[in-house]
Amino acid sequence: MIQFAGMPSSDARAYQSGAADAYGRAPEHKVSDGLGSPCRHCLRHVPIGAAMLVLAYRPFGALQPYAETGPVFLCADRCEAYRAEDGMPTVLSTAPDYLIKGYSADERIVYGTGGVFPAAAIRSEVESRLRDNRLAFVDIRSARNNCWQARAARATPRSTG
Repeated sequence: MIQFAGMPSSDARAYQSGAADAYGRAPEHKVSDGLGSPCRHCLRHVPIGAAMLVLAYRPFGALQPYAETGPVFLCADRCEAYRAEDGMPTVLSTAPDYLIKGYSADERIVYGTGGVFPAAAIRSEVESRLRDNRLAFVDIRSARNNCWQARAARATPRSTG
């Protein structure tokens, strides 16, 4: 079983409060025009007419050769984090295809795990890759613009205690 996740709430709240992005710049303030603006925190589209932020985001713990940075959208107002129980994120069904890449625990690309796949195949392709024990997570990016969309990892068992 896999869990999809967006940007951590701590990152989202910092940007929504005016923190500098991965390039040290203030997020840009824009107004959403609809479906082309997926929030990387709630993993839903920023509603048409709603305020949003555009910023450079690096979803990695440290600077290193594989720590890609790219533009992302974020609800300007506080939004709820995507919950793993919600299943496949809405934002991963609106483009025709996506780029996926597998990463090791030290956040390095594991060669041979990447590819571009139709939106309908993303869940099965991610599940397939996460059967490889070399991988700690899989990042899902826009196949057209390389923007980070979400992260998938093996689901952690819940305590029944």
